[in-house]
Amino acid sequence: MARDLSLGRRTFFAAAAGVTAAAAVPGVARAAGRSSSRPRVAEPPIDATDAWAARPPSGEISTLNYTPSMIIVHHTVSENSNDFSRAQAHAHSKWVQDLHMDGNGWVDTGYNFLVSRGGFITEGRHRSLATLRGGSSFVFGAHTSGQNDVGIGIANEGAYHDGATPPAAQWDALVQLCAHAAWQYTIDPQEIYGHMDFGDTLCPGVFHEMLPQLRDEVAALVG
Repeated sequence: MARDLSLGRRTFFAAAAGVTAAAAVPGVARAAGRSSSRPRVAEPPIDATDAWAARPPSGEISTLNYTPSMIIVHHTVSENSNDFSRAQAHAHSKWVQDLHMDGNGWVDTGYNFLVSRGGFITEGRHRSLATLRGGSSFVFGAHTSGQNDVGIGIANEGAYHDGATPPAAQWDALVQLCAHAAWQYTIDPQEIYGHMDFGDTLCPGVFHEMLPQLRDEVAALVG
């Protein structure tokens, strides 16, 4: 489901990053395989939990001392807001955290990261950003049953199960975040999946149809 997307932000990160080599072994959690000789895929702007005034976790946040072997894409089934501001991204992150902690009884946000409709990226579960930057461990989330110990969860603001199209800014930010995570953790871009690949759910809606395009665009950035 190809779309005519704005290349502005993505082109900037591609130019800054260059091209990478080395694919990951599919489906296997492994030690980080980055090399200083590989051009870096730049980290996109990410607002940490303290930036959006997240609540502290209600329990222990578990860190897995190996790297994830896949990226799993979600949508949050929230309103498809036309407010594309950073303030809305922060308000949405708080809404998700409250839902997961108060409604589901989880210790924190289930997703590792969230991407707003305006293209702002926020850290979801605490310590997800620090471990991503370290590149050798990741935070155990609560986003995909049976896969939380092998996959990093990225959720997109909005409801996309009825055919809504993600805004270009949101798509660009998702591509940038996936490309950076793939580089940091040496994840093969073909190892990007949707929630419905692992369970009976409509999540991530139209993003699932767009996974081939997502994998191709991420691969173009990481090499």
